[in-house]
Amino acid sequence: MPLYLNDEQAMLRDTARDFVGTEAPVGHLRALRDAKDPTGFSRDLWRQFAEMGFTGIVVPEDQGGLGLGHVEAGVVMEEIGRNLSPSPFLTTAVAAVAGLKSTAHADTWFPRIVAGDAVIALAIDESAKHTGRVEMTAERSGNGFRLTGTKRFVHHAHVADLILVAARTENGETVFAVDPKAAGLAADPRRLADASLASEVRFDGVAVDADAVVGEVDGGRAVLNRILGAARTAAAAELVGVGAGAMDMTTAYLKERKQFGQVIGSFQALQHRAAHLYSEMEVARAAVLKAQQLLDAGDPRAAEATMVAKAMTGLATTLSVQEGIQMHGGIGMTDDYDIGFYMKRARVLAEMFGDAGHHADALARANGY
Repeated sequence: MPLYLNDEQAMLRDTARDFVGTEAPVGHLRALRDAKDPTGFSRDLWRQFAEMGFTGIVVPEDQGGLGLGHVEAGVVMEEIGRNLSPSPFLTTAVAAVAGLKSTAHADTWFPRIVAGDAVIALAIDESAKHTGRVEMTAERSGNGFRLTGTKRFVHHAHVADLILVAARTENGETVFAVDPKAAGLAADPRRLADASLASEVRFDGVAVDADAVVGEVDGGRAVLNRILGAARTAAAAELVGVGAGAMDMTTAYLKERKQFGQVIGSFQALQHRAAHLYSEMEVARAAVLKAQQLLDAGDPRAAEATMVAKAMTGLATTLSVQEGIQMHGGIGMTDDYDIGFYMKRARVLAEMFGDAGHHADALARANGY
């Protein structure tokens, strides 16, 4: 498969770039942060995403979506990253759709996702770092279950219409579709470094019936793998956008900032660093596209490719934002310059669904090291 976009995908990229760049540039994030917005994103913008057809990109056509794939979803994710646009697109329109696809919940939730009328949160992590382990319990209770435990870093949980929760059952793991308003469930939203809101969600014997099960009881690892594969690849695509946006901003600054009567971009040392950064970002972009293509093809190598993509984009984008701060000089650390927003978003995204170290370790173990 060629590692570049075809004509239709390039047209989608141009459309998404124009729309997101116009409707949700970096100033949009700054305004939400300064207003201490309690939602964390604009619901009006989310409905505009739906009007553009973006929310239904990976929803099958027979359920009201566009029936496209992770490559196309990644095109939108990259533009979201490039503009630091706060949005539930990753958790709702990509990861949740992957988890709910071919389950009894799809007919209920896919039309709402397509319409921009639903926000879905992912309750996966339980510790300060992503581990992939599930310790939260789901005990049998009558015809259903009772969920007990705590999930951390659940983005959008405090305003979600549905939370997908991973829990341990008697003979494995199970994913549940839980109403955020259920008795015994409490979400405590905290503002993260990038101004986004994520919650610690506590489940104190939350009762759910058998219909809440996504897929099969004790068969949740397959559902969770679908969710994580989609989420990691989407986060990697957003990271590429964050890195590309920071790189573009830095390159523009090199062409206008003067020292000793010359633009600093004429200094060979900075040219070498900029060229190195460009190369790293292009390699990371190729890794993401490969992972997206393998996911769309249902290839068994997709799981490994998603880990490679998440690790590589974490490293490349970290380099991009760090070089951006360095080349801007001290002024890059001030709130007046947007480059600092890119560093903060990159830091949060790099941790989501496993950082570079987590995935490097997982790949090494899978290959016998």
